Amino acid sequence: MKIEGPAVRLSVFIGESDQWHHRPLYHEIVRRAHEAGLAGASVIRGIEGYGASSRIHTTRILSLSEDLPVVIIIVDAEERIRAFLPRLDELVTEGLVVLDPVEVIRYAGRQGEAAP
Repeated sequence: MKIEGPAVRLSVFIGESDQWHHRPLYHEIVRRAHEAGLAGASVIRGIEGYGASSRIHTTRILSLSEDLPVVIIIVDAEERIRAFLPRLDELVTEGLVVLDPVEVIRYAGRQGEAAP
């Protein structure tokens, strides 16, 4: 798949300990994005942050948290991202979902190559 030009970045901010059927929620979001045929998804673990609870979660040794912030980032064409949003409705009960317009400079998937 190749994307260039205008696109939308979907960012889903959740906690690392958030679960879906006894599995990490971020894993289920990535699985559903893949199933929906979206261009790609990345999960990024934060080192510090807080959300609606105003409780700071951090990796600092004296206050080591087991619920660090996690963001799942997905970039694809706007219509594909918007079509995916209903699939998030049942998954994200606490968290933040953000859409940003972006411009993709270059994205080209490997064609005919096996992943390393």
